Amino acid sequence: MGVEDITLRLNPRGAPLPRLPAELPISSDASVDALYDAVAKLTGYSRHRLRITKSDSSHLKPSGSVTLTDSNLYDQSSLFVKDLGLQIDWQTVFVLEYLGPLLIHPLFILFRNQIYGFTPPFLSWAGTPTSTPVTSTQSILCTMVVLHYIKRELETLFVHRFSSATMPLSSLIRNTAYYWTMGGLYLGYFLYSPSNTEASPLALYAGLAIWVFAELSNFKTHLTLRDLRRPGSTDRGIPTGYGFNLVTCPNYMFEVLGWFAVALISGWKIPALVFWGSGLFIQTKWAGQKERRYRKEFGDKYKKKRSVIIPYVL
Repeated sequence: MGVEDITLRLNPRGAPLPRLPAELPISSDASVDALYDAVAKLTGYSRHRLRITKSDSSHLKPSGSVTLTDSNLYDQSSLFVKDLGLQIDWQTVFVLEYLGPLLIHPLFILFRNQIYGFTPPFLSWAGTPTSTPVTSTQSILCTMVVLHYIKRELETLFVHRFSSATMPLSSLIRNTAYYWTMGGLYLGYFLYSPSNTEASPLALYAGLAIWVFAELSNFKTHLTLRDLRRPGSTDRGIPTGYGFNLVTCPNYMFEVLGWFAVALISGWKIPALVFWGSGLFIQTKWAGQKERRYRKEFGDKYKKKRSVIIPYVL
C-alpha cells in the first residue's frame, strides 16, 4: 500500500482531555514519534505525559523508525489517549534517589553525639564520657558508601541513557524512599553505632579488595550498556562481553557483590545483611524481567541465560 493521508479517531482514556480532537488527519508514513508530537501539540501536554494505545489496548510505543502503517493503523483506526499526569525526567529521579544516602551517611559521623545521645559536656563531671571516637572501620565504611553513591551520581549524569524519558511525579516518593530510608537512615544508624568494634584485618582487606573489584566491574558493565544505545535513541542491542557471558545482568551482580563487601567489613551486622539481601531480592526480580524481555525482543539471536544475577545459582 502506498503513502496516503489518513484520519485517525482519537478517544480519551481515563481523565477527560478537553483539547483532544475527535479526529486527526495525518500521513500513513508518519512515524509514531510524529503522531505523539501531533497529539501533544493539539492537547497542549508534553508528549512524555501521554500514552497512546490502539483499540486492542496494546501500547503504541514512541519510535522514530516505526510508521503508522508498520503499526497497522489505517484510515478511521481508533486510538486512545491517556494523560499520565505530571512527569519528572528519569535522570532527576536517579539523582534524587542517590542523594539521600550520599548525604545521610556523613551526617551520622558529623552529628554523632546528637544522634546517639551522649552525655552533654556540662554533665561530664559525673564520669560518663561525652563521646566515643569514630572507629577507623566506621570511617572506611562511610567512605565506601559515599564513593559508591558519588559514582552512581556521575554515571547518572554522564553514562546512563534511559529507555524512558520520564515517570509520573506522583511516583517520586515511592522510588526514593528505599534509598533514603533503607540505604540511608536504617543502614547508617547501625553502621556508625558506638557499640560497633573494629573489623579484623582479614575482613577489612578482603572486603576492600572485593569492593574495589565490584565497583570497577560495575562501572565497566554500565559502559557496555551505554554503548548499546545510540544517543537520543531508545533502541538497544544485545549486551555481550565482560560478565554478560555469565549472567543476564552483571551490573546487578557486581552491585550486590559490593554490598556483600560492606556487610563483611561491618562484621556481618544484621542491618548490613538486610540491606544486601533486599538489594539482591529486588535486583534478581529486575534481572529476571530483563532476561524475559531480551528473549522476546531478540528471539533466536539472543543466547539465553540460565543465571540472571549470580552464576549457576540465581
